[in-house]
Amino acid sequence: MRTDGDSWDINASVGSTALFVAAARALGGRAADAPAEDPFAELFVRAAGGEWVDLLDGRVPDHPLLTPEFGIQFQQHQVARTRYFDDYLHAAAAAGIRQVVILGAGLDARAYRLPWPDGTVVYELDRPQVLEFKRETLAQAGRRPIAERHEVPVDLREDWPKALCDSGFDPALPTAWLVEGLLIYLSPAAQDQLFDAIVSLSTPGSRVAIEQMDPLPAEAAATAEQDDAGADWVRLIYNDPRGEATEWFTARGWTGERVDLTDYIRHLGHTPAAEQSLINLVTIVRP
Repeated sequence: MRTDGDSWDINASVGSTALFVAAARALGGRAADAPAEDPFAELFVRAAGGEWVDLLDGRVPDHPLLTPEFGIQFQQHQVARTRYFDDYLHAAAAAGIRQVVILGAGLDARAYRLPWPDGTVVYELDRPQVLEFKRETLAQAGRRPIAERHEVPVDLREDWPKALCDSGFDPALPTAWLVEGLLIYLSPAAQDQLFDAIVSLSTPGSRVAIEQMDPLPAEAAATAEQDDAGADWVRLIYNDPRGEATEWFTARGWTGERVDLTDYIRHLGHTPAAEQSLINLVTIVRP
């Protein structure tokens, strides 16, 4: 079970979910009509070795990421949200924003793969072990970041705003914040603290993109706990009611919009693998 002071690296607890997600991005991006492709995802998965390599090479046909009832849906989810947040960052750059903050960066390689304009600075916040794994994997592959990249090794339950500012972040500049695949691993109180910090560090013209998930219904949570992979994941999340991000920010003067994941997949011209989803994607701007 989660505790307030628990710890992890890339192969344990919340850190291991980054590899699971990277594997889903790698597999889902192989389709010829995939709405997004992240070639760096496979680098991370292969660097982890073991069963992850077996999965990519087709030697684990019964892996949860390959099952029609979960895996195919999850692959589609990861690729669709990748496209959503890629487009969000493209739009932020086109609007002149040159400061980007990725909270709970995990194995996000956007600093390396998006066509950033000159002068763009990307701050990546996560636990030091996760950032180290990413940096070393990409360095060994001969990859260099396109944007100016700053690692901020910090637990987001600690004083991350100070760590961010100490790393060169300028709160007087418009910022594009990215909160992808993070909120469910924070308690509702920690989520509110995170949002408060974003507001306090954002000048007019800043924006934030967020992935959020409604709580699992009790029956679905109980079913997941009976499945080996599902049980591991359920133990890592805070499946509690929490503030809805669009409402939270608009109550503080921001403007925004949200889209359900299934509607967004249809918008991309694809048929959702599931009729409904608890996931929605949000973009909010400070006037």
